Amino acid sequence: MSGKSFFVDLSLCTACRGCQVACKQWKNLPAEKTRNVGSHQNPQDLSFQTIRLVRFHEAHDANGKLQWNFFPEQCRHCIEPPCKYIGNMYSDQGVEQDAQTGAVVMTSRTTAIGDTVTSEELCPYNVPRMDEKTGQWSKCDMCLDRVQSGRLPACVQSCPSGTMNFGNREDMIALAEKRLKEVQKTNPDAYLADPESVRVIYLCTAQPEDYNGNLLASVDGSKMVRTAQGKSGVNRRNLLAGRFGSKAKA
Repeated sequence: MSGKSFFVDLSLCTACRGCQVACKQWKNLPAEKTRNVGSHQNPQDLSFQTIRLVRFHEAHDANGKLQWNFFPEQCRHCIEPPCKYIGNMYSDQGVEQDAQTGAVVMTSRTTAIGDTVTSEELCPYNVPRMDEKTGQWSKCDMCLDRVQSGRLPACVQSCPSGTMNFGNREDMIALAEKRLKEVQKTNPDAYLADPESVRVIYLCTAQPEDYNGNLLASVDGSKMVRTAQGKSGVNRRNLLAGRFGSKAKA
């Protein structure tokens, strides 16, 4: 399978948030007014203005020792993106997929989708966000303008720890598998999250619940499934469950 992919090595992430800041700068996205809620994570969720977010999660190991798990969240650029299939039922070409890279891009036409669906219903990872004033949807677009000119995505360019990697898909899969073997020498439970279904492959050293509720895909009871059935007459529940692997909720 051709195209581009990210490899995100969570074992190396220090939560410097360089990727989060670089994304804001390149996309010229405004800062958000936030408040202290007792967490180092800031802001507390993705939004139309924050399409990349480093999530912080406190966990305890088997000995009760506190440990931090950091999760730089972004659109996964699914191989077969549900947001494209569902979104385009409401807005033709509202969500497009670049043929060369595989990048999934939300266009200005997503205003036609508006609030007919929620983010959880549109995306199995609950990533896209809507501007409540305009109805426009947004998310990471793989820095397609940079990639098409031979540059790295801003988040990858800014990463000082080697967490963020980007390149041809086959190279990123090979890198992910090589790195996984290395990490498993000291952490045998390490794994790759949904590697066959997405173009953003995370290497994880903790259980999904110790990172983020949307680490793995979920289609359980979603309008994404119900809408697909009602609009197209095609039952996509098994298709989506199969697409996102055995860990998806079907």
